[in-house]
Amino acid sequence: MKKVLSGIAILAALCFAGSLVRAQDVASGEKTYKAKCAGCHGQEAEGKPAMKAPPIKGKSADEIQKQISTSPKHAAAKSLTPDDVKSLAAYLGTLK
Repeated sequence: MKKVLSGIAILAALCFAGSLVRAQDVASGEKTYKAKCAGCHGQEAEGKPAMKAPPIKGKSADEIQKQISTSPKHAAAKSLTPDDVKSLAAYLGTLK
């Protein structure tokens, strides 16, 4: 019985640690978005038609990460590390 409870406690601790890391990624991504992306895509990622900047709210983190990594229009993204891109995509993936 003690082994089962120990296993459950370890699993719960790992899940909690994972959620803390994800929260840090989202917070870091929000900061990056506000500094590098909001000027074109809007404060809430709603897009700016006058600038021909599409909305990115509602897209998955995978879609966003792929777009940032492959689009030549994202000059600001060239200075981002892979971890920055991952955090940015994690943040944008939370917007609905």
